[in-house]
Amino acid sequence: MINLYEVTETNKMIEEENLDVRTITLGISLLDCIDSDVKILNEKIYQKIYHAAKDLVKIGEEISKEYGIPIVNKRISVTPIALVGGAACKTEDDFVGIAKTLDKVAHEVGVNFIGGYSALVSKGMTKADELLIRSIPKALSVTERVCSSVNVGSTKTGINMDAVKLMGEMILKTAEYTKEADSLGCAKLVVFCNAPDDNPFMAGAFHGVTEADKIINVGVSGPGVVKTALEQVRGENFEILCETIKKTAFKVTRVGQLVAKEASKRLGVPFGIVDLSLAPTPAIGDSVADILCEIGLEYAGAPGTTAALALLNDQVKKGGVMASSYVGGLSGAFIPVSEDQGMIDAVTAGALTLEKLEAMTCVCSVGLDMIAIPGDTKAAAISGIIADEMAIGMVNQKTTAVRLIPVIGKGVGETVEFGGLLGYAPIMPVNPFSCDAFISRGGRIPAPIHSFKN
Repeated sequence: MINLYEVTETNKMIEEENLDVRTITLGISLLDCIDSDVKILNEKIYQKIYHAAKDLVKIGEEISKEYGIPIVNKRISVTPIALVGGAACKTEDDFVGIAKTLDKVAHEVGVNFIGGYSALVSKGMTKADELLIRSIPKALSVTERVCSSVNVGSTKTGINMDAVKLMGEMILKTAEYTKEADSLGCAKLVVFCNAPDDNPFMAGAFHGVTEADKIINVGVSGPGVVKTALEQVRGENFEILCETIKKTAFKVTRVGQLVAKEASKRLGVPFGIVDLSLAPTPAIGDSVADILCEIGLEYAGAPGTTAALALLNDQVKKGGVMASSYVGGLSGAFIPVSEDQGMIDAVTAGALTLEKLEAMTCVCSVGLDMIAIPGDTKAAAISGIIADEMAIGMVNQKTTAVRLIPVIGKGVGETVEFGGLLGYAPIMPVNPFSCDAFISRGGRIPAPIHSFKN
C-alpha cells in the first residue's frame, strides 16, 4: 500500500528536485522485415515501426498527465540495421536510405529519437557491417532523429581493433559532415564495449536479437532527488550515507516501475526492464557531479572522486534493484560532461581532465560521454581513446562507451552549445602524443583470461 506521506514525498521530488522518467523506449524487432529488395525492405520497416509506435507518444502523455509524472522523452529502438539491411544493401547509400526511412517514421509518430542504426562487430565485420559503419557520417548528417551505435568489443571476444580504427575515422568524418552545426552528428554516435540488448537511453539504444518482437523499456532519472536526500545527512558516516542513497534510489525506481507497467498495459506490449541510471541534465540541481560534491568533494575530479562515484553507483543499483521486477540497460550513474552543469564547472575550474574521466568510467555505468575535443584531433588519437575505454569494459566485464565530439573549427578554451538536453561543453584538451603505430597494427586484442568460463 502507498500511504499519503509517500504520495506527498513523490510530488515534492517531481516539483522541486527534478525527478522524472527520462524515457519510455519502445523496442521493435525488424528481423521479419528482412528482404533482398531494398525498396520493399524500406516499406516493411516503415509499416512495422509506424503501426507499433503510432500511439506511443499519446499514451506517454496520458500517463504523464494522469499520474503527474514528467516523461521527458518517448523513443524507439530497433534491431541493428546492419543485420536487417545485410541482404538488400549493396552500397553505403542503400543504408543511408534506411536511415532516412527511420527518420521519416520517427517524425510521423512524434518520438524524440530512434536508435538502432547500429552494427555489432566485437569480433569481426561482415561486408554489411562495414558498409553501415562507413555510411554513418552521411546518415547522421541527412537525418534529425536517428541515433547510431557500434559495439567493437566484449569480454568474451576481445576488442576488434580494425573496427576501433575505422570508428576513429568515422567520428572525425561525422564531425566534418555536420560542422555547420558544431559537429552535432557526433552527439548521436556511440562506440560500445559489452553493449546491452535492452538499453533505453540514447544515443546507444538498439533492440537486441535476444529480445521479444516488441518491448517497453523505461529509463528513470533523479540526481536532484539523491542530492537533496544527502543534504540531510551531511557529516554522517559512510553507513548512513549509503543507506540514504539506497532508500532514495528505491523510491525513484518505483516511479519508473509504475510508468513501465502502465505503458506496457496500455500499448499491449510486454514490459522489459527499468534502467535505473542517474542521468543528469543541464538544469541547475540535476547533476551527478553535484552529488559527488555533496558526498564531500570540492569539485568532481578532486582526489576521492573515483571512490565516491563507485559508492554512488553501487548504492543506486542496490536500492533500485529491489524496486523493480526487472532491472537492466546501463543502470548506475552517467557522467556526461555537456549534459551536467557540475561537470562543466569542474572542467572549467581545472579539476576534471579527460584522464580523470577515464578513471571514473571504471566504476560508473557508461563511459566517456558527451565530451567535446578540438576539431583538429587526429583520427588515430580518437581511436586510441576508444581503445582505452573498450579495454576498461572488456577487462572489468562491464559496459563502457565513448561519445566524443571533435568540434571542427574550435579548440581548447572555447565552448560549444548543443542546446536542450545536450547542453553545452568546454573543449577539453587531448594528450598530444601519438599512438598511430599502435592503432595501425590491425587485427584483434584477445579476450582476457578470465573470460573463459565455459
